[in-house]
Amino acid sequence: MTSHRIDSLGRIDRSQPIRFTFDGEDVHGFAGDTIASALLANGIGIVGRSFKYHRPRGIWGAGVEEPNAIVDVIAPSAIRNCRATTELAVDGMIVRSVNASPTAARDRNAFLDRFARFIPSAFYYKTFMWPDWHLFEPRIRNMAGLSVLDPNLDLPRYAEQVNESCDVLVIGGGAAGLYTALKVAEAGQSVILCDDGHEFGGALLHRSAIIDGIEGGEWIAKVVARLAELGTRLLPRTTAFGVYDHMLIGLNERRKDGTDRLWRIRPKTVVLATGAIERPLPFANNDLPGILSAEAGLSYLRRHGVAVGRHVVIASNNGHTQEVASALAAAGSKVTVVDYRKEQRLASAHGRGRVSAVTLEDGTRMAADAVLTSGGFTPTLHLYCQARGKLRFDDTLLSFIAGDELDRVLIAGAADGRFGLQDVLQSAAAVLSKIGVAIEAIPEVGCEAPDPAIAPAWPQPGMTGRVWLDLQHDVTVKDIELAARENFVSVEHLKRYTTLGMATDQGKTSNLNGLALMAQLTDRAIPAVGTTTYRPPFTPVPLASLTGMRGGPLMNPPRRLALENEHRAAGANLREYGGWLRPAWYGDMTEEAAIQLEATKARKTVALFDGSPLGKIEVQGPQAAEFVDFVYYNTMSTLKPGRCRYGLILNEAGGVYDDGVLVRLEENRFLVSCSSSHVAGVHALLEEWRQDQFDRNQLFIHNATADTATLTVSGPRSRALLEAVDLGLSLDDEALPHMATSWGCFGPENVRVTRVSFTGDRSYELSIRADRAAPLWSRLQEAGRAFDAVLLGLEALMLLRAEKGFIVIGKDTDGLTLPMDLGVSTPLAKKLVDFIGRRSLFSEEARRQDRKQLVGLDVLEGNTPLATGAHGIEATVSGKRSIGYVTSSYSSPVLNRPIALALIERGASRHGEIIQIQHLGKTRNARVAPPCAFDVKGERLNA
Repeated sequence: MTSHRIDSLGRIDRSQPIRFTFDGEDVHGFAGDTIASALLANGIGIVGRSFKYHRPRGIWGAGVEEPNAIVDVIAPSAIRNCRATTELAVDGMIVRSVNASPTAARDRNAFLDRFARFIPSAFYYKTFMWPDWHLFEPRIRNMAGLSVLDPNLDLPRYAEQVNESCDVLVIGGGAAGLYTALKVAEAGQSVILCDDGHEFGGALLHRSAIIDGIEGGEWIAKVVARLAELGTRLLPRTTAFGVYDHMLIGLNERRKDGTDRLWRIRPKTVVLATGAIERPLPFANNDLPGILSAEAGLSYLRRHGVAVGRHVVIASNNGHTQEVASALAAAGSKVTVVDYRKEQRLASAHGRGRVSAVTLEDGTRMAADAVLTSGGFTPTLHLYCQARGKLRFDDTLLSFIAGDELDRVLIAGAADGRFGLQDVLQSAAAVLSKIGVAIEAIPEVGCEAPDPAIAPAWPQPGMTGRVWLDLQHDVTVKDIELAARENFVSVEHLKRYTTLGMATDQGKTSNLNGLALMAQLTDRAIPAVGTTTYRPPFTPVPLASLTGMRGGPLMNPPRRLALENEHRAAGANLREYGGWLRPAWYGDMTEEAAIQLEATKARKTVALFDGSPLGKIEVQGPQAAEFVDFVYYNTMSTLKPGRCRYGLILNEAGGVYDDGVLVRLEENRFLVSCSSSHVAGVHALLEEWRQDQFDRNQLFIHNATADTATLTVSGPRSRALLEAVDLGLSLDDEALPHMATSWGCFGPENVRVTRVSFTGDRSYELSIRADRAAPLWSRLQEAGRAFDAVLLGLEALMLLRAEKGFIVIGKDTDGLTLPMDLGVSTPLAKKLVDFIGRRSLFSEEARRQDRKQLVGLDVLEGNTPLATGAHGIEATVSGKRSIGYVTSSYSSPVLNRPIALALIERGASRHGEIIQIQHLGKTRNARVAPPCAFDVKGERLNA
């Protein structure tokens, strides 16, 4: 392959030379070059290695269809797995090939190709099963993939995101797209025009055209200038990658500064002027570097001034390559045409590392340093299919085209199977009439249309040599034949069995040839084989673009306590819990030491804890009692005003969604106190069922969580401390028993005092207006000094509740945990009215005898707590298996031993049984015990 620069051609800026490196080798180019065009201009043929066999690969296309030239850009900005054909070359750029070590030209893994016969498609489903897959897995996974992530690279972290709407979104900036956008804009409608190229024009940038008496390039500039004048939003370097619900179109813009911008567009109408992709021809060794698509050869010549070779063979089954041959000949290349329509066909290509000759089916051999192939064009209809469009096969074009019209989605140009410029503009005019834009006449075209005749050139069963269908994944004709023999004849099975059309290629160049071969192997027509599902994105989208500015605190801004400044002043170490920034522990000691000290003092004296994030959702109205009975697993309507009850909220599958205390404030007024991390979810659940099952005029829901601060006083000295503060209410056990609520005051402010406990000790929750909480907190601390009070962080609180066997939803439960698994079965047997999830609790799954149930674990050896997440295991004939896992684990300073909660199969019936707990290969013994390890009789609640 002797590709070289032509001095007189191209749209590059020769006044701005650039230099960059590829695999350590200097590459020279000009502003306007892509990485691929510069590599070709410097005669670099091998730019990558194939995914499985590590065969040498060269550039095949000139745009997003490129399957081979995937590279890493290391500097000036890091871009992983980008196409060399779409990335502009920049002075000082450092580019590296992927899937090659150390370089694409000298890949040490090239020896894998010698073992190709032993590793055909799906070999990994049948191999490495003995003696153990895990022996082979690390090495295989290390070899998988293309690029390798480098944690030291400074990757783009944020991208702008824009939401926009318009009357018409035109996707594709070729002749059809430009003309459609112009006429719609002139009609006064709002238009957004996007194209994945670095400039608008599409095929007009490299194919000869006269439109309205002017050259194609001049016509492009004129139309773009007019569109800008009309206020059209022009988005070059922007790919429409997906169609989503309610006609939301996702666009990814690659800006000149190297960053990305994500566009979410909601248009009234979408016009797909997305063009078509040229298909390769099947012949032996058709993957050699130096074999390109014919359209790419013309594009590199006229856009970048690069001739792909000096002795060029052009093989084609259609009339579109006539201009390619003429242009290369005019540039000084010796051109030989192999016309499939005249019964001439390529049999094989020859060369070592790059093409050097070809042989025809009649045995004729001819020298060639480049081969351009064209097996016809496949309209680019990925977005049409994502919008639920169905394709149909056109026997004249030998390709799939759009079937029935879709509401709000119109197709123009080559995407509609129109390839002559006159036909392209006529199809655009037809689209305009459907939009309601009247035009007097389409522009006059002064160029000859290509010969529409096309000859079938599908791969045939039994072809000799290695005939490649998917260049990116090393899928050959023999692989498709193997899939057919093993009955993977469904198009979706074929894709997964062989990897045909997977990953970044998504079938752009490979699918139709593969489907045509399967059709012949199974004696079906091509349409009967069908097509795979075209899923977004059309091309890879950087994660930074999808993330936008949502990172760190901008992803989920932490909610802040009203007393955050007071906590910081007291030496709190803050962490995020359930979306709230809360004190984890206080003071300068190590975390573990501080937690142990706080827990010990909380049990001995009194602790002050800020529980403000706990949910406070009011349910009011004549139907409130009936509503809470429906929402809760427990019966709640029997509560008297001023009393509380612990309850579970289930989802429709019967799983425990949340737990907490329900307070009946008045006859028709309840307060749902849910987990702090579930407030939004519980609020949404309540509102959903209110609207679905109840009279919205008889039931009202208000989330007052942010309005009220909740300060908790817990411990044996808690009553004495509150009596010292004097909230103006009696704290006698008769006046305010456990699970009761009453009202007091702190100065002029009302304070709701509720006796509930998450520590197992006597506890009081004081609820006051959030903006009045600071003075009450200060007064509690001041009074607490006389009782040796301690400020309690959330970590110590978690330890205290675990001693009592109190659960944290999502930590001590999972999405499958049912209330019976927690030992709460009575409501299911006695509750007479319906409730959320009731039906699911009678299912076969719910009645399984081997369900994971909540238990405690006593550690039998040592004082080191069990690892959270460690698995309980048992030996079986086939080896060890998990019987559950540790959900919470702590070192209890009061009990002076480790404690743990776990979900274990048949846990309720295993109390006293010794089981093995395994973590990271190490095994320990533990005894299954009841969840409650401290104050089993609950005497400390009234101590």
